[in-house]
Amino acid sequence: MNNQLNYDGVTNLLSQHGVIVDGAEVHGILCGMLCGGMSLTDRKWMNVLSDTINQGEDFNRETQQCLNDLFNQACEQLLESEYALQLLLPDDQSPINDRGMAIINWVQGFMLGFGLFQQDLVPCSDEVREALEDFANIAQMEEPMSEDDESEKALYEVIEYVKISALLCYSELGKTLLDDHPEKPSLH
Repeated sequence: MNNQLNYDGVTNLLSQHGVIVDGAEVHGILCGMLCGGMSLTDRKWMNVLSDTINQGEDFNRETQQCLNDLFNQACEQLLESEYALQLLLPDDQSPINDRGMAIINWVQGFMLGFGLFQQDLVPCSDEVREALEDFANIAQMEEPMSEDDESEKALYEVIEYVKISALLCYSELGKTLLDDHPEKPSLH
């Protein structure tokens, strides 16, 4: 795996190449598409990202490689059963408001990606619908946070809730590799 798959590395690379989002938002979009039911082997996601975050322009090779690595990492983490999903956010030493803004960007990205692949929420469980309502509320938060233990705890709880909710969406609507490779008919 590429060692630049951390928030700062991805965000800096995107910025250097004129892409208009940070690492958290692009990771949220990818996770949202996967959690909304996009096939793990659907390669159209790069075009979707190009249209939504790069004014329809193709990404250069370095950016494509980074996005590909990020996509593969998201797939691996979502497929693991032990809550392996790691949101691409600034590290814990970053100012709390930077981390708060990043989780808002991640959630906004998730909502965008999810909506591209799942418009019909009727068959979804109440839990998924409630999580998406909560995501909509999180995406609209704008209060600056204080650098104190109470704010740290609140931010940690929001991040954990977002992670668990994304996994819930994936477990209900996401595709597995088995979905992508239906059994071939056997010849007798």
